[in-house]
Amino acid sequence: MPFDLTTAFVILMASALPLVWWFGKRSALATRAEAIEDRVDTLIGWAPEPTRILKKPERLAYSTLKLALPGYMIVSQVPIARFIDVPKRNSYGEWMRRIGAHCADFVICDVTSKVLAVVEVRPQVEQMDAATRARLDRMERTLTAAQIPLHIWREDQLPMVEVARARLVPDAPAIPERVKARQAAKAARLAAAASAGAGAAALADSAHGPFDGDLREAPDQEVIEVLEPNAISWFDDMDTVSPGLVPAR
Repeated sequence: MPFDLTTAFVILMASALPLVWWFGKRSALATRAEAIEDRVDTLIGWAPEPTRILKKPERLAYSTLKLALPGYMIVSQVPIARFIDVPKRNSYGEWMRRIGAHCADFVICDVTSKVLAVVEVRPQVEQMDAATRARLDRMERTLTAAQIPLHIWREDQLPMVEVARARLVPDAPAIPERVKARQAAKAARLAAAASAGAGAAALADSAHGPFDGDLREAPDQEVIEVLEPNAISWFDDMDTVSPGLVPAR
């Protein structure tokens, strides 16, 4: 019997040694990778270069929105975490990874920055891979749950100005006649600037600003709601407890 116990112990130790070696090597590699990452300078390792905020179809969509909704705020490429808040009982970092860090193409707001609608400019479904379709589907479900209207525009089938206005803000006040007269003269120039590759700043200069005094009637008593944006930054509360999260969908 002692011989059998000794033999069993030797066999058990021999079986465990490869696992111990594998875990030790894995830990050493992880530590080495972290050390290498810490040694890489942020600017040297990832040399920054400015890029355009909007692609050509998005610039054309932006010009349509500016002409359709004078007096409204139109903000582009806004992280979902900036205008949607969620409970922190599950991992906030996991929510950020799944959907919070993704950006909406255009967010339509009133003068108090309250979100009225989201516009997504997308290619045809056949041109998107499975991962992109899954991410966009997750965005649609999130906005629906938050009761934020989502409007999807095809890159090659952007709506006309009046159609966009009627669909986005159907109960909006009528556009003043003086603004309509200016729009007719500026629409072609704005679209040409977008097609030629003008930046967002140039487009903003060519269009009506959302707070131009002569483009909207000042109400007798305008009250700005005390409803500030989500104060959580991208890197705060990333280690909140996450009991039994379901797989990402």
